[in-house]
Amino acid sequence: MSLIRELKTSLQEEIKSAIETAKQLEVTDLPPIKLETPRNEDHGDYATNIAMVLAGQAKMPPREIAQLIIDNLTELDFIAKTEVAGPGFINFYFSTAWLYDVVAEIEEQADNYGQIDLGADEKVQVEFVSANPTGPLHVGHSRGAVVGDVLANILQTAGFDVSKEYYINDAGNQMDLLGNSVAIRYQQLLGVDIELPEDAYRGEYITELARQIVDQDGDSYLSAAKDGQLEHFREYAYQKLLERIKIDLNNFGIEFDNWFSERSLHPDKIEEVTDKLQAEQLIYEQDGALWFKSSKFGDDKDRVVIKEDGTPTYLAADIAYHQDKYQRGFAEVINVWGADHHGYVERMKAVVEALGYQREALQIILVQLVTLLRDGKQVPMSKRAGDFVTMRDVIKEVGKDAARYFYVMRSPDSHFDFDLELAKEESTENPVYYIQYAHARICSILEQVKEEGVEVDSLEEIDLAKLTTEAEINLLKELADYPEQIAKSAESRAPHHMARFAYQLASAFHTFYNKCYVLVEDQELLKARLRLVLATKQVLVNLLSLLGLSAPENM
Repeated sequence: MSLIRELKTSLQEEIKSAIETAKQLEVTDLPPIKLETPRNEDHGDYATNIAMVLAGQAKMPPREIAQLIIDNLTELDFIAKTEVAGPGFINFYFSTAWLYDVVAEIEEQADNYGQIDLGADEKVQVEFVSANPTGPLHVGHSRGAVVGDVLANILQTAGFDVSKEYYINDAGNQMDLLGNSVAIRYQQLLGVDIELPEDAYRGEYITELARQIVDQDGDSYLSAAKDGQLEHFREYAYQKLLERIKIDLNNFGIEFDNWFSERSLHPDKIEEVTDKLQAEQLIYEQDGALWFKSSKFGDDKDRVVIKEDGTPTYLAADIAYHQDKYQRGFAEVINVWGADHHGYVERMKAVVEALGYQREALQIILVQLVTLLRDGKQVPMSKRAGDFVTMRDVIKEVGKDAARYFYVMRSPDSHFDFDLELAKEESTENPVYYIQYAHARICSILEQVKEEGVEVDSLEEIDLAKLTTEAEINLLKELADYPEQIAKSAESRAPHHMARFAYQLASAFHTFYNKCYVLVEDQELLKARLRLVLATKQVLVNLLSLLGLSAPENM
């Protein structure tokens, strides 16, 4: 447990003891005591509303209850001041002395600083991207990829046993459509006069796949193409596109623990779960089709799972897939989907409940659309016409680090305008540059220390009490808050919080850098500040790694 969490736990226990000690308070059912960080730092480091929560039970005004709690608190060395505020909040102001211990904690834990046991090793699966292998990954996939990857990293750091999974939609009509699109382009390249159907996949990548087949096999598959025998074209295109998807994700710093093929569900697992739900009278037959009673579990209507011709719908495969997830022992499943899947949320919640699990065992994060801007103007994209900006295009233009940070710096449920020019700027206006520049500045300080020949052995013995300026204390507070930010981000399943915290920490360091010169004549102060700088470097490295960003030594 981190130092800040130990202090919070101690304070919560002390508040509980004070309530039990106060004779005037008649409380028979004490609820959990919550400590929150006030939005206004003038209101202290932490605050609790427990006095207002207890007002009904105690039959007393909240402010009177708050004062009774304060009067019965045991003196804690890390609490400098307490006060009653507003309608009955209790504000706690921490002393600065405990902050110096945070530096020692960072030095001791190093790369492990920030790791907490919130998850208690609970098995969680994060499924993200899961794009059809019918074309290159585009900008929309890119945002979901970073959201899922960073969230998985956060949960892992928070003590969950996390598995990252990509669900390959490699069955169904879209795969036949892919094969047909390549087959037609193949025929065209060989001089056959044939038109591409309206619903075909378009784009230069389809033509390139067809050209590769021509280069390798000539007209060997021409008869098959004319006869509508699509297996070779489908499988060749599928393997090549999946290979490209894996390469692009790897270049984006994303590696999956498991690639799950939809084909593995057909037909046995789909039949198994369909029979199970039918036996439980949760699937019924009507008009020759099989219907899932999703309306029984909150959906707006029932849904077809097996069509009249006996073919399964996408929902049938999704039911089988989610049953497979829970059978693998995941206590919670998190799906990161595009915003266009909004209408699918309730039916999947219904599926989970029908399978016998809690609705909360499935969490769905919807990622809103991305608009690319260049020189203030929207970059036109049309996936249907095959004219779209790929993940590879964006990484090539702005770099992996900038792309990852920009995609995750806003809440997934908000629309995002991606300013390509800003992402390439080498200035403090560019947030990812600003954050990485903090690390580069630290490396510059360490190089200067080395050049000056400053003796830096046994820094851990240096007294940090000389760190008293507002900039130093604020930087120490940010370092101390890192494990708490991990906890908050993990609990809310909100990866953008850590992107914001990275900017906040970098800002605190830049303020320190500008106001507190490290290479001062006072050797004790120099070394105290150097310890603080090194601790900041460690936390920045941990945080950048969490976000999947590099920590450059110079910029």
